[in-house]
Amino acid sequence: MNTKEISRKTNIAVNSENNFFEDIVHLIKLSRQHVVNQVNTTMVVTYYEIGRRIVEKEQQGEKRAEYGKYILQELSDYLTKNVGKGYSVENLTLMRKFYMIYSENQISQSVITKFKIPISETVIRKSETEEQISESVITKLESPISQTLFWKFNPKISWTHYIKLMRISNIAERQFYEIEIAKNNWSFREFERQFDSSLYERLALSSNKDKVIELSQKGQIIEQPKDIIKNSTILEFLGLHEKPFYSENDLETAIISNLQMFLLELGNGFLFEARQKRFTFEEKNFFVDLVFYNRLLQCYVLIDLKTGTLKHQDLGQMQMYVNYYDRYVKRDFEKPTIGILLCKEKDDNIVELTLSKEANIYASEYNLYLPEKALLQRKLQEWADEFEKSIESL
Repeated sequence: MNTKEISRKTNIAVNSENNFFEDIVHLIKLSRQHVVNQVNTTMVVTYYEIGRRIVEKEQQGEKRAEYGKYILQELSDYLTKNVGKGYSVENLTLMRKFYMIYSENQISQSVITKFKIPISETVIRKSETEEQISESVITKLESPISQTLFWKFNPKISWTHYIKLMRISNIAERQFYEIEIAKNNWSFREFERQFDSSLYERLALSSNKDKVIELSQKGQIIEQPKDIIKNSTILEFLGLHEKPFYSENDLETAIISNLQMFLLELGNGFLFEARQKRFTFEEKNFFVDLVFYNRLLQCYVLIDLKTGTLKHQDLGQMQMYVNYYDRYVKRDFEKPTIGILLCKEKDDNIVELTLSKEANIYASEYNLYLPEKALLQRKLQEWADEFEKSIESL
């Protein structure tokens, strides 16, 4: 056997071993995630059950507010002594509120599934801490909960998520975020950022009025180009300080430095391809600021950055970029290219007059600071009231 043949067989063996090792790593990571999900679910269900029992105890007790406070304080002292930390009056109050908000007739079926076996009366072993809770910790007692269907919460939504979700009074908005957390596997930090940037309000104000209700039923659904456009794009994570002037290169560099957060702001299905992507046409070079691909829409998404007011020339330039990609880059099975201009200020009338109705080009104003949430909520409410009046007049 010659040296070349030995080398080839050696490479095959090494590749085989590498694949084997990677498979084992993948298996371990999946199993760890499964354990985390089980812990999350068990913790959430346990807290829900504690909240239910507190509410029922209060209903059986004396009809005065002092009794409720007394029960919570006594329970907190007892649990702290026998189970350990994590059961302060404040936390028990949160569990009580959790049950009140997510009681059976209020739980969103789009993010929660039913237990096949009803949950029994539960108790946590004194020797184990909250971090060690698992399914083996839950044991049955002689008086199980009635054999009615119980709810199993989505394992991707942790107790930390629920603490913030409970603060959202608008049920439709709360259900929207529940769906998006589970669908996108948002960490708490990612969820907090999306909430603080008023994602729900921005998407609602960008949608057709008769489709807004779908946000609370299905979350953000991307089926056509317009679905990826928000009422405004929030770029507060770039950390650009307020100053009279900054260049488009400053903005572009900041986006690349915070690419993960920018992808989160863009939404579902975006893959980054290039910065300052050059193409040559008739011996002239042109550069697209940012090029992405959206795997859900199966198309290229070109983004141009404008630090000032959007002009009709900017729209014409983007139209040329889109045309080039459609004619020379896009493959037959892919959908038409989308062009997005992120600008400091736009005039909707100029956009409408410059672009044809068939144009796959959109303009979105960006904001370097978090929007005033209350203002967007008022705007959305006014918008909803107008829609309701138009329906009643039909």
